[in-house]
Amino acid sequence: MAQTLNPSNHTFDFHCRGVGVPQAARNSMLAHLDALGLRDDVRVTDASGAQLVVALSEERAAAWAPFGDTTSLARKLGLDPIGKPEDLERETLLAMLAAPRVCGFNYPSFEEFLAAVRVRCHIASAARRTQLAFDTVEAERPADCWAYDEERGFTILPGKSLITSLQKATQPDVSGKLYSFSCYRATEYVILLGIAQTLAEINPPLLDRLQRQWQAKAVMSGPFHDVFLVEFGAMNDPLPPGYYVPGDRLWFRNPDEPSSNVPGYEGSWVFYLGGGEFSNFWKRDQHYTLTTKCVEIYHWRHGAYRDAAGQWQMDESVVEARMRETLADPDEVERVLQQVFRLRDPQGVYAEGGCIDSSRECPRRLCPATSDIVLPDVA
Repeated sequence: MAQTLNPSNHTFDFHCRGVGVPQAARNSMLAHLDALGLRDDVRVTDASGAQLVVALSEERAAAWAPFGDTTSLARKLGLDPIGKPEDLERETLLAMLAAPRVCGFNYPSFEEFLAAVRVRCHIASAARRTQLAFDTVEAERPADCWAYDEERGFTILPGKSLITSLQKATQPDVSGKLYSFSCYRATEYVILLGIAQTLAEINPPLLDRLQRQWQAKAVMSGPFHDVFLVEFGAMNDPLPPGYYVPGDRLWFRNPDEPSSNVPGYEGSWVFYLGGGEFSNFWKRDQHYTLTTKCVEIYHWRHGAYRDAAGQWQMDESVVEARMRETLADPDEVERVLQQVFRLRDPQGVYAEGGCIDSSRECPRRLCPATSDIVLPDVA
C-alpha cells in the first residue's frame, strides 16, 4: 500500500509522556512492562523536572511500526488481540508507545496511563461485539431500559444500569435483537460503554454521576465530543495514515462528491479494533482491513443513484459486487489505493480523492484525582 507521507519530511518521535513522581512512576512502569514481557523493548528515561518519558526503543519502533504504521503490530509479534485480552492490552500499549510527535500523549500519573490503555481495550472489545441496523432517520432502543423524549433524547429508565442498557442497545448477544442506529450515534454508545466499564473498575463515583446524567439527559454530537473526547492530529500536522491505536474513533471520508450526497454515506465512523481490523457495525463477522475499507468507500461512487423522486440512494449490492471484483485483482487494488489512500481534503473540497483522516479521537482522563470529564447536567 502506498504511503503518502515522506519519512524524510516528517519526523516521528516515539514517546508517551507520564508526569508524576519520577521514581515511583518508573518503578510502576517497569514492573508493568515486566508483567507483559515488554521490558526489553521499551525505553524509560527521566526528562527534565518531574517528567518520565516512555517509548518503544528506536530499533523496535522501526521494525514494528515503520513510518508510524501500527496496523501490522499484532501480526509481527504473534499477538491474538481477539482471543486474548492480555494481547489486546499489549498491542494497545505498544501502539501508544510508538506514537508520533503530533499525538503528544501526556498523563499526570502512571495510573492515568493505565486507565487510558484500559478504556481503549474496553472500547475495542465493545466495538467488536456491536452489530446494529443501519438507519439515518429512525432510531430505537430496548424499551425495558430506555425512554425517548425530544428534548432529552434517549435516557435510561430509573433503576436500570447504564452499562447493561448500553450493551442491550448495541450487542445482539445480550439483547437478541438489532436496533436502528446511525454510525455516528453508534460510536457514541460504544465509547460511553467503554468509559462506563472502566469507571466501574477505577472511579465508581464518576460512574454514578454518568448514570445520573443519562437518566436526566443524553449528551450527543458536538457536546459529546467536547465532554468525553480528545482529538490528536490535525490537517496541518497529520498523523501517519497507518497509525492507529485500538480504541481509536476515526472517520473515513467519502472523497466522491456526488455519492457523498447519499444520507449516511458522507463518510464512515469506525473504531480501530487492533490486529489490523476496523469495526463493521452492520456485519460484525466481516470487519474491515485498511484495504477493504478504502476499497468499499471508493466504490460508493458506483452504487449511488437517484430514485424516481430525485433523492440520492445507495445500492449496496452494486458496491459489494464491485468490491469483490477489485479485491480479486491485485493491480486494481493498488490502483484504487493510489487514489484514495491519502489524506482527505478539507471540508467542502473534493480535489485529491483521499479518504484518510488526519486525526483520531480517544477518551479524556478518568482517574478520581485527575479526570477532566465535566458532565453538563450532574454536579
